[in-house]
Amino acid sequence: MNRLRTGILVGVVSAVGVLLLAVSAAERKSPGRVSTVHGRIAEIAGGEACSACHGGWFGSMRRSCTGCHADVAGQIERADGLHGRLAAPLAADCTNCHSEHHGGDFRLVNALAFSLAGVPDVAQFDHRLVGFEMAGVHLTLDCTRCHPHAEAELVPEGQKRFLGLSRDCASCHDDPHQGRMQVGCATCHGQDSFAERSVPAHEEWLSLRGAHAGADCRTCHPADTPQALERLRPGAHQSGRQCADCHATPHSEPFVAGNARLAGVPRAAVCRECHPLDLPRFTDLRASITPAQHAHGGFPLAAPHDEVVCAGCHAPWQGYAERHPGRAPRDCAACHEDPHAGQFAGGPFAAGCTACHAATHFAPPLFDRGQHERTALPLTGRHTEIDCHECHTDPGDEGARRFRGTPSRCEQCHADAHAGRFAHASTRLAAVPQGACAACHGTTAFAHVDHQAFDHAAWTEFPIDGAHAQIDCADCHRPQPAPDATGRRFGRVPRHGDGFGGCATCHGDPHQGAFDGPNAPANVDGRTGCERCHDSVSFRVLPHGFDHGAFTGFPLQGAHAKLDCSACHARLPAADAVGRTWARAAGGGCADCHSDPHRGQFERLGRVDCSRCHKSANSFATLSFRHNLDSRFPLSEAHAKVACSSCHKPEPIEGVPVVRYRPLPTECVDCHGNEDGGAAGRRRRQ
Repeated sequence: MNRLRTGILVGVVSAVGVLLLAVSAAERKSPGRVSTVHGRIAEIAGGEACSACHGGWFGSMRRSCTGCHADVAGQIERADGLHGRLAAPLAADCTNCHSEHHGGDFRLVNALAFSLAGVPDVAQFDHRLVGFEMAGVHLTLDCTRCHPHAEAELVPEGQKRFLGLSRDCASCHDDPHQGRMQVGCATCHGQDSFAERSVPAHEEWLSLRGAHAGADCRTCHPADTPQALERLRPGAHQSGRQCADCHATPHSEPFVAGNARLAGVPRAAVCRECHPLDLPRFTDLRASITPAQHAHGGFPLAAPHDEVVCAGCHAPWQGYAERHPGRAPRDCAACHEDPHAGQFAGGPFAAGCTACHAATHFAPPLFDRGQHERTALPLTGRHTEIDCHECHTDPGDEGARRFRGTPSRCEQCHADAHAGRFAHASTRLAAVPQGACAACHGTTAFAHVDHQAFDHAAWTEFPIDGAHAQIDCADCHRPQPAPDATGRRFGRVPRHGDGFGGCATCHGDPHQGAFDGPNAPANVDGRTGCERCHDSVSFRVLPHGFDHGAFTGFPLQGAHAKLDCSACHARLPAADAVGRTWARAAGGGCADCHSDPHRGQFERLGRVDCSRCHKSANSFATLSFRHNLDSRFPLSEAHAKVACSSCHKPEPIEGVPVVRYRPLPTECVDCHGNEDGGAAGRRRRQ
């Protein structure tokens, strides 16, 4: 019994082993090399991993195919696209159309595959099979225009031969609307031409006939409006519009409202009373108007206009704006030639011809001196004595007599007696209607000037204050014995040169340019010239102080800062030739004011520089002398302990006892002697 069981077990194990060997052998043996497109997949490279495509023990080849080709699986599941339209038996097995193991050059998508799918000629592929009704220009395109890999021997990795395209126009074409439209392209455009527009349902809202037949879509559907093309939605109803909803009426408000009441229609629809929709143009001559309708435009056809034909006022060859300018009953110039060439198109006489002329006759005019007050130049003073034609000249054949734009400012007719001296105040002068002259002068006589109203600082940039306020105008503006070319006798300032040079224009410089050199500050807190230190009250007062160091190069420090000015600048008994009452300083060097206690011992190149050793401004006794550096005799350790007076003793120089500093002997024997008792040293000192 045990032997039987053992034999059965051995048999089963042997059978399983044989079966496994058989399967293993089958896994290793391929019927042929796979195509290149599959061969580049690492999992099935070489064609030995059969289960990768054939499904192994528990899979199927169809499941393996759709696992890699999910887009094809989606078509079959949704029953759309080319694969979704295949018969169930054909779609159940991918190898019905796409067989393998025919070598690397074999194309899995070939004419046989298309033929089995119901496409006998690929070049004549009916795109309706995939849900795209192709027509127009699309029928002339080569397949590769949309499917660049349609004829490729090997589709690049990650790319598709036919699948993956969208039926949305924008997937192939640039969207000129940049995604702003809510309806598809096919709503307004066909496949023959993008410029072709066809909207069959438009008749529901507005019949595209007459002038509307050739209108551009944007004319009625402009952007950023409720009717914009971008706001149209599939299936949405658009309410109809009246004429005024789209078109701005060229007529006046009274004309539109009056004729709407006359016809008993809404104002937005009254246009049709005169302009039928069938007319090709709004300005078509077949449009008509009755005298009653005309009256609502503000121009009743009364005498003498009731006898004028329409074309007499509304020339048919002109544009609408010129033909119907909206004339008023007294708008004479709208129809009649203007003898003034448009000079009175605006301003106080914009009311028209009847502002100066009678309605029944043009000449003589009604314009008088009283009406001249309405112009830019009222006639006053000497101007009332002038004849009109002196200012309003007749140019003859060269044009109309000039009225509008005639000079009205003094300087336009009269020479400037001030020779442009007040040009800097042009902004202020411009505020005076009659110009610069009228700011100070009247029209009766130029010499009549309101001196109290004259702001000397504003007009001349020179305020009259301080001592200047105590003198008379003639002190600076000396009258001339004879008038100049402009009739002026009043003297001019400045008298020296062509421009105003500050204080020096009238006053001599007592400093004789000493403070105008390159080393002196040209500007002190915004003040220049004499005003850096002085004001107009008194030359003797320095309200801003005086920076002695900045202006003279000699700063007042230490003991010098405690001195009175007169210590260096002695008061003069009388003013000198340039007006100075203070004497000039002796100089900027110490020796210029102080005697030399060393009697010239430290003179160099004819000059004594005390500051070499006496740097302190507070005390002359404070020295900054460095014996080792500033003399020929460095002090050794022994000499540094010796008192200065041991070597520097008083002795007469030019008869005056003075401490001797130089020259002194510098050799040891000169002071200490030698073996003979120092006789040589004594002889050298003597």
